[in-house]
Amino acid sequence: MRLIRTLLCAAAIGLSAAVAAAPADPKNGVEYLTLPEAQNTDAAGKVEVTEFFAYYCPHCQRFEPLLAEWVRKQGNNIVFKRVHVPAGPSVMAQQRLFYTLEALGLVGTHHQKVFDAMHVERVRLGSDEQVLAWAAKAGIDQAKFTEAWNSFGVQAKLRRASAMMGAYRVDSWPMVAVGGRYMTSPSQAGEASTAPLTEQQQGQAALQVMDFLVAKAKAEKK
Repeated sequence: MRLIRTLLCAAAIGLSAAVAAAPADPKNGVEYLTLPEAQNTDAAGKVEVTEFFAYYCPHCQRFEPLLAEWVRKQGNNIVFKRVHVPAGPSVMAQQRLFYTLEALGLVGTHHQKVFDAMHVERVRLGSDEQVLAWAAKAGIDQAKFTEAWNSFGVQAKLRRASAMMGAYRVDSWPMVAVGGRYMTSPSQAGEASTAPLTEQQQGQAALQVMDFLVAKAKAEKK
């Protein structure tokens, strides 16, 4: 009985924290920020949602499953994009890997595999050689991968990532832009919580803020 009471108490505490983490009415300047200048999007009437992330980032790795499920549930309501941020020479190979996978249409099948390689299998992916070896082991056609890796299209996306990071004022990650105008993140979304939040709870709070911002951006398009 004591064990059952302990488990019920722990569940109640977890539920209370989850409720505290859920911002019912997110406030500008608290759970999200509004950019001084809205950025152009090409979402064709839909709401564009863009995640700024990095493969090496443990917070991005832990947010990814929550985000992927949220994107799946949103369906055609949004246009979802990712930007792998530049974060110095040691991250360049990982950033280039993401845009190579994107060019090959392999993000859907290999994005989580890269996170797993780095954070579960402890593969460094800190150099071109390490990335190429990982791609071969992952079963990606070497000739096609190398061609995309060296392509002008990938180089252009690397440059655009730097420009977008500046335009969206991204200084930490993961960070999410909604509608080219609103910015939030797990740490920001939990800012006003009255109780300390786990990283999982911060992520859930971010998704609720994102729901609010998608609805707000959609209403503003009408």
